[in-house]
Formats: sequence, C-alpha cells, structure tokens
Amino acid sequence: MATLAELAAMRRAIALSAAGIGTTSPNPPVGCVVLDVRGRIVGEGYHQRKGEDHAEVQALAAAGADAAGGTAVVTLEPCNHHGRTPPCRQALIDAGISRVLIAAIDPTSRGEGGAAALRAAGIAVETDVRRDEALVVLGPWLTSQETGRPEITWPYLLTSDGIEELPRTTPEASFLRRNADAVLEADGIATEAEPDAHGVGILQLALPAGASAREIAACLYQGGVRRLLLQGGEDLASPFLASSIVDRVLAYAPEAAPSHRPAGDRAWPELPPGFAITSAARISSLVRIEARRSE
Repeated sequence: MATLAELAAMRRAIALSAAGIGTTSPNPPVGCVVLDVRGRIVGEGYHQRKGEDHAEVQALAAAGADAAGGTAVVTLEPCNHHGRTPPCRQALIDAGISRVLIAAIDPTSRGEGGAAALRAAGIAVETDVRRDEALVVLGPWLTSQETGRPEITWPYLLTSDGIEELPRTTPEASFLRRNADAVLEADGIATEAEPDAHGVGILQLALPAGASAREIAACLYQGGVRRLLLQGGEDLASPFLASSIVDRVLAYAPEAAPSHRPAGDRAWPELPPGFAITSAARISSLVRIEARRSE
C-alpha cells in the first residue's frame, strides 16, 4: 500500500503532468516523481512534446544515482515499446528502481504492458494510485483513445445580438488555446494551438472538403489531435452539436444588472440542449458557465 509520502508524490506527479497539456499529443501528458530509498524526492519530470524524453526518463535524469533502490511514482503506466524514444520500463529497470506506483494503466501499451514487464524484472508495482485525480489531466487523452476523436470544447459569448465567438484577444481565449492541441476556426482551417519554438507542430493535414463534423473530428484525431478547441460562433459549432460530439462548452456573458429584461432572441438562453453546468465563476466583467454533455 502506498505511503503518505508516496501519495503526496503522486499528487506532485499529477501537477507536473499538466505542464504537458497542449504540447504532447498524440502522446499523453504524463508526470513522474522519483523517491530515494529514504522516501525523499530526488527527481521530477514530465513529458513535454512528442519525440522528446518521457516523464520517467526526465525524472530519472534528475535523480541520477539516487534513483537506485528507490521508488518511481508515475501518472500513466510506463511504455513498453521502442518508438521515437526507448521504452520507459527499461529505463526504470536500468536505473535500479525497486518499486513503481502507477495512477492509470495505458490502454495502448504493447504486449502485456509496462507494468507486467516491471514485475517480471522483480520490481514491485502498485496501480490505481490516485487514479481519479490523475484522470483530471489524462482523461481527455484516454477518452479520445476510446472514441477515435478529440475531446471538443466550444467557448462562446452571449450577447444581446445572439451567440458569438469569444474574442480571441481576451485572456480567457488565450488560456483555452494554450490548453488545446489544435484550434478549428470558422473558415474550416485547423491550426496548431501551440507550435514549438521553431513553429513546428503536430498538425500537418488537410481537412476533406464537405466533410461532416464526425469526419472532421476523426481526421483531426488521425492527425494527432486529442484536445480540439472550436474557435467561432454558432455557425461553426452547430454541426458538432448536432452530431453530439461537443464534450464541453464555456458560456461567457456580461454581468447584468440585478433586475433587468433579457435582450435579444436566442435558440437557447444559456446552454445548448444536453449539457449540465459543472462550474460557474466571475471572470473580469464576465460570468463564465462551464458545462459538460449530460446525455
């Protein structure tokens, strides 16, 4: 059973993993913490971008010789295959790690999986450690593996004239873009949400002309997108809403007077049908309502 120090380390690993949101796809955002034989944190790491070292390798590099006999705490099962980087389970074995705690099992793992390979090497393995908390970061990636499409988010502004695109100059729009893999705009063009320092990103594809919303989503998934942001008004979102593939909406409305008559005429007053409110907050001079699909 995980100790209090190991449970705290898993929370740290989850926090680290969030730094990879929007830049790792099609790989998952993963965090790792290495504890030495006395239970002290001696190395931390996260996966930043596809093709670069995974979280376990980053954490082991920081820990150095102090990893020997220690514990690795990682948010996703270490990979078990040689792709653009060597398998992480082998890096853990070579470092002399004696125990590995895993939050979530990787459904894409090759063979019997990294956990099985670690056990076969004589390493103690414990799974499902703070799994629900780890899914706050890993959830969209895991869900996309099941659905074959990205998790789709649509932010919009409620005005007296109707439902409009959230202005991209707002801090909220910048925040949402930073936490997406790609952005689909009203002109039908999908762009990389956050290219690397050289302007190179994962998105190198042309969307088929006349494709349905589901076909577009599947095409983007094949191109490596796991989190998609719809950046436009109701015209852009409507086919995705009609296909029931928008997972999350964010409604922004100017703060109103305590007593007033609503202006304008909308198809729905606040949320599209089929969504339930999950959070609400005041953001500058706006009220933000977040909702997820409930049907």
